[in-house]
Amino acid sequence: MCIISDISFNTILSFTEDNQLSKTRVLQIRLEPSEHAQRQEVMQNVMRILESVEVKWEHFQTWTDFSRLHLSNKLAIFGVGYNTRWREEIRYHYAEISSQVPLGKRLREYFNPEKAEGRVIMTKVQKMNWKDVYYKFLDITISEARCLELHMEVDWIPIAQTRAAGCSNGSQYLLPGGIPKTYGLYAIGYEETSGSNSSSSTEDKSSPSQEEEETDHCESVKKDKRTSAKVTYSYLGIAEERTLQQCLFQHFQTSGKHYSRGEPSAVTRFLQDNCTGQAREGVFSGLHIYIKFIEVELDFLSAGSLLECLETAIGYSLRFNKKDAL
Repeated sequence: MCIISDISFNTILSFTEDNQLSKTRVLQIRLEPSEHAQRQEVMQNVMRILESVEVKWEHFQTWTDFSRLHLSNKLAIFGVGYNTRWREEIRYHYAEISSQVPLGKRLREYFNPEKAEGRVIMTKVQKMNWKDVYYKFLDITISEARCLELHMEVDWIPIAQTRAAGCSNGSQYLLPGGIPKTYGLYAIGYEETSGSNSSSSTEDKSSPSQEEEETDHCESVKKDKRTSAKVTYSYLGIAEERTLQQCLFQHFQTSGKHYSRGEPSAVTRFLQDNCTGQAREGVFSGLHIYIKFIEVELDFLSAGSLLECLETAIGYSLRFNKKDAL
């Protein structure tokens, strides 16, 4: 009887595991289209950056010649292209930001016939689908690479507002927890609203405690993790003399008493006006505010043209950055 019981249990366990694996496979299959679309979107952004800086295509001659190129220590934005016997114009096959792996290693993988990426290219050439193969690249610094990661890989975090007792202007921003006490890059953006109450804001009618406000804010952040938000960049900051936490706190505080360098910056005044302006209207309307940040080692923060890098990637000028400030 015990043997039958054991067999039954093992059979049920096996069936359960198989069923769970089946569900996992289905879930992965369902996720693939969105992941593919996301990769395509990133690739389109990288292609647009390469086109905007007008980097020229280099003709790839032979597989053996390529292995001797001295590109091993560079970080770069790169693209691989091709043309055909019918059309001379060069089209993109692939584009990528090589921000974690040196350019030389990534390109060797794409032009090495023993690698999966290289086999694709070699097959295309051998079957005469392609006539010639090309590559192009733009050197970037570590800080520029992190700046592009901030843009393409880091999600916006909505900043809640609350009507709190004792606040002179009737409302204040609630920064989320977990902002690093380290150095790095951060961005501030906004989303136009239609004048209705913000879904990332909370109207405090009962004057809860600070702990309750922070708890409500954490829940609202989780609910408002929407990737479809049309956020406009307004400011790129470098947390170099202060930490990311200190810089963001300075921008979002509602009083100007803590400034050691005179008048608050343009982006800080904008945030204060947005907050107090909504309070005067009696509702939380106007602009939804967002932040994003990424940690960068202090030694690398001052290297590169970060503002120009980000503006090229997003395609427009940042509203509150001085051109000579970064």
